[in-house]
Amino acid sequence: MKAFRVNDFEQKPSFQDIDRPIPSQGEVLVRIKACGLNFADLLMLTGKYQETPALPFTPGLEVSGVVVALGPNTNGPEIDTPVAIFGGSGGLAEYGIFLVDRVAPIPTEMSFETAAGFQVAYGTSHLALEHRAKLKSGETLVVMGAAGGVGLTAVEIGKLMGATVIACARGADKLAVAKAAGADHLLDTDTVDLRSAIKDLGGADVVYDAVGGDAFGEVFRACNPDARILAIGFASGKIPDVKLNHMLVKNITLIGFYWGGYLKFAPEILLDSMSQLMQWYAEGKLSPAINQIVDFNQTEEALTMLRERRSTGKIVVKVSST
Repeated sequence: MKAFRVNDFEQKPSFQDIDRPIPSQGEVLVRIKACGLNFADLLMLTGKYQETPALPFTPGLEVSGVVVALGPNTNGPEIDTPVAIFGGSGGLAEYGIFLVDRVAPIPTEMSFETAAGFQVAYGTSHLALEHRAKLKSGETLVVMGAAGGVGLTAVEIGKLMGATVIACARGADKLAVAKAAGADHLLDTDTVDLRSAIKDLGGADVVYDAVGGDAFGEVFRACNPDARILAIGFASGKIPDVKLNHMLVKNITLIGFYWGGYLKFAPEILLDSMSQLMQWYAEGKLSPAINQIVDFNQTEEALTMLRERRSTGKIVVKVSST
């Protein structure tokens, strides 16, 4: 089978022909239809992700596909069942084996491309905003990187939870995407003074930051007393410094959040969240923005697009159409 492989962190990954895997007990073999790309995939390519597999490996955290086989003495979805999986790796290949307890059947109305890009982006925003930050209706939510894969879901879910959403992104085109997702206010990070602009809009009660970098300090200074700041990621490539004395004076809470970690220490919380999200999708309350669908042979170009933050919404690699 064809797979996009990492053999050495000092060299570019490449397509290779490798043997199709055979599932063991507790595993399923899936014919992969699509793979959603995430910033964590970029970290994994250089060995900087906290859960990078041993070399050599196939990246790709989240996938959708069709069940082909079950391991011995394994109970799971029937053969040919369409499923979505957060596997942690292995998604950029024609076939993959995954733990059966990570396999979730997808609604009949959900496409494979949508399912591949749904879990991490929506799961991250829902669990972060509801479980960690405890966002309340009527509060003001500031979303940094609001046109990115997770940022757009934060805008959408924040509005669904009753918040006033301030979307921050670079350029009019990206802000237009955030507006379509439900943002109440739009701030161009290339042209405005974020601190002043956010304070003029009443200040931030919750900050959802997947970008980090220099803008973090501006948004920090625009926080209201008792605000909560969610550290989701650092797409800018720069981890900001945090002034703890300022946090103390304003009673600000800084919350670290890693969605995948819940699979290890509290999987029931993650599964309850995903159940709620699937229900919202079935009810038409969520509109996943899969704006970039690329062919399997364009995987390297898609990763470059993600690295350079040239995409709006989620990037999904279409691995197979059969």
